[in-house]
Amino acid sequence: MNIKRWVLPIISLFLILSLVLTAGCQLLQTSGNTSTTAAAITTTTTVTQSSSNGLSLSVGSGQPLSSIAEVVARVKPSVVAINVKATVTVYDIFGRAYSQEQEGAGSGWIISGDGLIVTNTHVIEGASSIMVTLDDGRSLPVDIDSVKADAFTDLAVMKVDATNLPAVTIGDSDKLREGDWVVAIGNSLGEGIRVTQGIVSRKNVLVTDDTGQEISGLIETDAVINPGNSGGPLVNMAGEVVGITNAKKVIAGVEGVGYAISINEAVPIVQTLIAQGYIVRPYLGISTETMNDSYAFWYQLHVSQGALITGVGSGSPAEEAGLQVKDIIVKFNGQDIITSAQLTKAIQQAEIGQEVEIVYWRGSSQYTTKATLIETPNPQS
Repeated sequence: MNIKRWVLPIISLFLILSLVLTAGCQLLQTSGNTSTTAAAITTTTTVTQSSSNGLSLSVGSGQPLSSIAEVVARVKPSVVAINVKATVTVYDIFGRAYSQEQEGAGSGWIISGDGLIVTNTHVIEGASSIMVTLDDGRSLPVDIDSVKADAFTDLAVMKVDATNLPAVTIGDSDKLREGDWVVAIGNSLGEGIRVTQGIVSRKNVLVTDDTGQEISGLIETDAVINPGNSGGPLVNMAGEVVGITNAKKVIAGVEGVGYAISINEAVPIVQTLIAQGYIVRPYLGISTETMNDSYAFWYQLHVSQGALITGVGSGSPAEEAGLQVKDIIVKFNGQDIITSAQLTKAIQQAEIGQEVEIVYWRGSSQYTTKATLIETPNPQS
C-alpha cells in the first residue's frame, strides 16, 4: 500500500511534465515560423485597387515583416533619387537681377510600373531638367511636360520612360498609432538612398513652415529626415507607404522632429493630378513673393509687409481687377496679409464665384479693388 501511494503520484507527475514539454515544443516551433508566415501573408494578401482614373494601386494587408532589413529590402527598389537643375533670378548688392543655374536633390517613389513617380512639388518646382536614378543604377530623364504639381499640398507626379518598374504598396495611415515603428527611405543630403528609422511621435499635426504656409494632417516622427529626403516614402513595418517625407517642414535647429504628409490625404490628390493634371480650387491669377525690407529698399516701395505681385495671368480675375506686377496686397477679403503664404491660404479658403475685396499698395498710394474668383484653369488648355 505504501509503494502504491508513492508510485501513482510520481507516474502522474511524469505524465503532466511530458504533456507540458510537448506543448512547449509546439509553441516554440510556431513562434519560430512567425516571421516567415508574416512575410508570406503580406505577399499573398496584397491586393490591387483600380481607381476611376485607371491608376492601379497595390494596397497592403498591414501584416508586419520580421525586421527593418526586410522592410528596406521590400521598399528600396521602388525609391528613386531625383536631381534637378533650375534657372533662378537672383539680385546683386545693387539690386540688379541676373539668371543663375542651381542644382537640387530630392527623393521620389514609384506608384505604378509604367514609370509614374510621386514626389514633393518643392523638389521639382521651377526645374529646367529632372533626372531620376533608379535603385538598379539606371538614370532616366523626366519629360518636363509630364510633371503635374500642386503647390498647395506640396505634391507632384512625373513620369519616366520605363516599364515593369517595382511599384510600392500603399498602406493605411489612419491605422498608425503613436509609438509605431516607421522607416524613412530617401536621397538624404543628395548622397544616395539611405535608411533611417524611428517611431510615430504624433498624428494629425499642423505645421507652419518658414514661409508662413500651413499644412495639416501631418505625421510627426523622430526618424531622421534631412534635405534630400523630401518626396521619399515613410513606411510601416509591413513595408507599406504611410507617408511622404517632407524636409521642407523640418524645424531648423530642432533634433528628432520630422514630418510626412499622410498617405490617406496624399493619394486622392495624386490620383487627381494623374487624371486631370491639376486640382480645382479658387483662382485669382497671380504669383507673389513675401515682401521684405530689401524689396522695399530696392524697388522704393512704401510698405515692407504683404504679398508682392510678381506675375499676373492674362485674362485672370486679377487682371480684370486692375492688379499689376509690383503691387503689394496687404488685405484680402477682410484678412490682413503679411506673407505670400497667407494670401494663398486666404484665396483657398474663399469660394469659386465669390467676389472678394483686395486692398493693395501701388507706389506711395493705397487702393481697393474687387475680383470674382474662378476655378483653376486647365494648364493643358
